Amino acid sequence: MQKILTGFLLVVISFVNAQIGMGTTTPATSAALDVSSTTKGLLPPRMTEAQRSAIASPDTGLLVYCTDCGTNGGEPQFYNGIAWVNMMGTTAAASIWPVNYVHCDPAKLTRVVEVTNPTTGKIWMDRNLGASQVATSISDASSYGDLYQWGRFADGHQCRNSSVTTTLSSEVVPGHGNFILPPNSPYDWLSTPDTNLWQNESLINNPCPLGYRIPTEAEFIQERNTWDTNNVAGAFNSLLKLTATGHRRYDTSGLYLRGGNGFYWINGINGSLSRRLNTTSSNVILSSGYRCEGYAVRCIKN
Repeated sequence: MQKILTGFLLVVISFVNAQIGMGTTTPATSAALDVSSTTKGLLPPRMTEAQRSAIASPDTGLLVYCTDCGTNGGEPQFYNGIAWVNMMGTTAAASIWPVNYVHCDPAKLTRVVEVTNPTTGKIWMDRNLGASQVATSISDASSYGDLYQWGRFADGHQCRNSSVTTTLSSEVVPGHGNFILPPNSPYDWLSTPDTNLWQNESLINNPCPLGYRIPTEAEFIQERNTWDTNNVAGAFNSLLKLTATGHRRYDTSGLYLRGGNGFYWINGINGSLSRRLNTTSSNVILSSGYRCEGYAVRCIKN
């Protein structure tokens, strides 16, 4: 009984002094809470980014572990009074995505998770840009992602419901997020074509997260050669889990072939056209497409 009473008094004294010691009877004088252990750690609340963002009026300094933030499948974050930031003091978007990147659904940012093909040694993102999850089926709409016009940045035009304009852009950065629908051939969203876009990570308009870029045709061919079948099913069964994204047409801006065919841009040109990967029920086709068409993007690491 005396030991119980002594312990109780120590707890009371700790609270009176606004200090709590866990694993220690002598908490540090500068700490309100002193947790001492050599075998266990401190576990903060764990939640998804959507759950974290739903916290009403977070207090400055509030700490959580975001399970789907960051580049490695989760990271500790705290609220600095303005925004949620990681322990380096940068927001998830600022630390991964290029400046001025427009996310079509800010509540479901695309996670940057790496997958490595053991045969090719290449490292890829495990999902398309704009996808909220890794594909669970060929026709998993949550994994389709956004549809980019070749050479354009993520300025909002890639959102599947973006507005449309028929006015060509005279600049490689149009200054708006409209899907540009050219009235005639060569069906380029630029009034003066530019073949230098998307060439590597550092050049203008790369929509991939930092450290990633648009894959070349040779790199896509390497991956295709490791698939069990040369069709849309083989693309999905592969390490990359490529889906039947469908595409946005050059003449109507409408969405076509969702759940049927997959269309992915390649860093390559063919005259006034650009290269693409097209997965169908019977084949995988490397061909060329109009630059104003909207196709999915899967990024590869530098």
